[in-house]
Amino acid sequence: MKQELKALIVESLVLEDVQPEEITDDMPLFGEGLGLDSIDALELAIAIERHFGITIQSDDERNKEIFACTNALAAHIIHERSET
Repeated sequence: MKQELKALIVESLVLEDVQPEEITDDMPLFGEGLGLDSIDALELAIAIERHFGITIQSDDERNKEIFACTNALAAHIIHERSET
């Protein structure tokens, strides 16, 4: 799941200078880590919805936690998929 998610991040955000294997599981996706911004989060949420079939609402108060790193994002996707 995490490798698939990392590939989705690179592909959907067209990160030309990053390979999926360079993203560690606990690397922050924003700021000093991967350097994503709020527009990237929106695009990634849409890609996750299409690929994994779950919706991440833009106004969810947990978004900072959900998008913290690949580990957190994968855990959220797994949790949401088990709820349906």
